[in-house]
Amino acid sequence: MYQALYRKYRPRCFSEVVGQDHITETLKNELKSGRISHAYLFTGSRGTGKTTCAKILAKAVNCLSLQDGDPCNACEMCTGIDDGSVLDILEIDAASNNGVENIRELRENAVFTPAKGKYRVYIIDEVHMLSTGAFNALLKTLEEPPAHVVFILATTEVHKLPATILSRCQRFDFKRIEPEVIAGRLEYVAGEEGLDLTHDAALLIASLADGGMRDALSILDLCAGQEGTIDEDLVERVSGMAGREYLFQLSDALLKRDAAAALTGIGQLHQASVDMQRLCEELIGHYRSLMLIKTIPHPEKVIVSTAAELSRLTGQAAGTSLETILYSLRLLQDALDRMGRGNRRTELEMAAVRLCSPELDTGTDALLERVAALERAVKLLSAGRPQGAAPAPVPAAEAPASPAAPEQAEMEPAMSPAKAAAPVPEAERPPWEEPAAPAAEVPPADADVPPPAEEEAPAPPDFPDAPPAAQAGNPAPAAGETGGETVCGQWPEILALLAKTCPLIHGVLQGSTAYIRGDLLLIDSKNSQFRSLVKGENSLYRNQIRKAATEVTGKVYRLGPYKAADPPAAADPLDGLLERAGRMGLL
Repeated sequence: MYQALYRKYRPRCFSEVVGQDHITETLKNELKSGRISHAYLFTGSRGTGKTTCAKILAKAVNCLSLQDGDPCNACEMCTGIDDGSVLDILEIDAASNNGVENIRELRENAVFTPAKGKYRVYIIDEVHMLSTGAFNALLKTLEEPPAHVVFILATTEVHKLPATILSRCQRFDFKRIEPEVIAGRLEYVAGEEGLDLTHDAALLIASLADGGMRDALSILDLCAGQEGTIDEDLVERVSGMAGREYLFQLSDALLKRDAAAALTGIGQLHQASVDMQRLCEELIGHYRSLMLIKTIPHPEKVIVSTAAELSRLTGQAAGTSLETILYSLRLLQDALDRMGRGNRRTELEMAAVRLCSPELDTGTDALLERVAALERAVKLLSAGRPQGAAPAPVPAAEAPASPAAPEQAEMEPAMSPAKAAAPVPEAERPPWEEPAAPAAEVPPADADVPPPAEEEAPAPPDFPDAPPAAQAGNPAPAAGETGGETVCGQWPEILALLAKTCPLIHGVLQGSTAYIRGDLLLIDSKNSQFRSLVKGENSLYRNQIRKAATEVTGKVYRLGPYKAADPPAAADPLDGLLERAGRMGLL
């Protein structure tokens, strides 16, 4: 009959136990010196060696020929304990023998001397499952057992044990085994079994085992049933990691706040018989990975994933704030807690809608996430303004004829006071920001002033639709540059951020290009709706574009449409005079 690997390669002495040197060395020293305690408590997570060490200790206290604290595994007692012929070692499963009657029977049998060995050893596994009455019945015997009795208690939930039991035992805490140690043991077992196991696959199995040697050997046992080399791809398929693409698709929809896509994905998974509670738990684990990536320098040491998955997780975390991740974790955890009392699918769908629309949630976590978003927006808007700096006074002789329009002042936060005092040249003013109307000049008293002629409202400024071509006499610009501007290489990232913050302006800007000239971000869009959205008194969409550009580039830009350079021409003084007279209303 085939024997599972975790049973076949279970250590038979303390020297074969890996990853628990702090415990095995202590037990070996006690055995060599003869200082054997009457009660031991082994605690730790599953698969870390508690029951294995309990069996080795039970064999060692009865061994007729100890070898440096290890049982010899050759004497009559060692071989008898291994094959079960020695009845002085009793293993009790407290999960199924947790009543007062079971402990009363144990107390009655404990007074009898061992049949063959020196000690009668009771190994009580999962001792935390005993009832309160059973603990009380065990307490007196555990405190003062017969001289020939040794108790070894093993548990994964030590916090459930009464303090009176803890105080009467010598406690040993088993830690999770390091992945490198598990991988080394797996490679040894694979060599003994004739399996072709790669080192990367061994490390991946060790990560999936979460510090448990038994779980790691069980996964290796599953992989051994497949043909060929045991590599990372095979481990992913056997362990169920290869089918987790739906987690990335669903989390992408939630992070982009696309409620329709998120609900559609949940519906498809429900149709495929995916348990909604399990899906919620997997989403919590996914957001936990994002949280770890945002907070620790080497997340690959604590996140169980392949290199490709870790790269995708890092990309998701880069575009998400820690406040959003924590809010999502709390919301999903609350939904998981409520699934036991209501419809699981509905609870998950409600959580998805709240994640896509935080304004619908009035809880404390939602409010904190929205406040954090406002703080980030304030920081972005204040970037480029000196903290606490007041604008310098402008002399009356240098003051402009009329104050700048409020919208124009808001669009140029990085201008120095001196520059703000001077009129902005027409070539530098963003065309969709309406210039302030200049004050009418008072003509001399002896000037002939013609009657004001009625004129039509000035036509809106022209917005060219293409980047400027090389002008005659000017060399063609280099790659990535135009005549006087540089192509904004981060424009696709700005558009990607706008897709999350302002889908409307993102749709209008599809296929657009941006150029940088000084502190100006010039946008070349073929969509005529773009100019109507960003022109006028409403500054909402301009602020969204500027905010996204600042967050991506780290710089504050004024905005404007891209305008082709006019061919050089000799300036005519008469044209300038006529234009000035027209603005004054004299023509």
